[in-house]
Amino acid sequence: MLLSDAFIYNFIIMEIITKNLKIIYILISLIFMTMTISNSQTLQTVAKVDLNKYSGKWYEIASYPQRFQKGCNCTTAEYTVSEKGYVIVENRCSRDSVKGKQSYIKGKAFVEKNSGNAKLEVQFFWPFKGKYWIIDLADDYSYAVVSHPDKKYLWILSRTPKMNESIYNQILGRLKLKGFDLTKLKITPQI
Repeated sequence: MLLSDAFIYNFIIMEIITKNLKIIYILISLIFMTMTISNSQTLQTVAKVDLNKYSGKWYEIASYPQRFQKGCNCTTAEYTVSEKGYVIVENRCSRDSVKGKQSYIKGKAFVEKNSGNAKLEVQFFWPFKGKYWIIDLADDYSYAVVSHPDKKYLWILSRTPKMNESIYNQILGRLKLKGFDLTKLKITPQI
């Protein structure tokens, strides 16, 4: 009788542990799924971009700091639609201070097909290309927000060196809803 009682007792204990492990496994799975869904929120671009309206000079208002822009102040980008169908990209900045030595780089941007011109690939050095997605754009093309599908890059651009604070805060609100870490955003000095 004692052997069967011990067997039943062990069986009950194992059932309780197994059920608890299943519950723990389900809870852990749900936590990881929630984390994955919130971090991998698919980044949406604007529906359509008129590249002729988008062309011209843009001032960088804020960005996620990048190694290739280290020490840049008064950063600007100028876009020109070429006769060959790609966009000429000319980036400039003042190194180490607003009156520092001028830095310049020229590249090309190629529109991804069926993207409404909102997804481009920028190339400064062959054969390397980087994704350039326009994720927010004013109706009058007075500001634009550019990123990468994995959100590792972020630029807030304006047609003027200074942006209206209310508009800037509205942009930040939309970026937060899209899952961007606003603590990484750095204001770019402009004069």
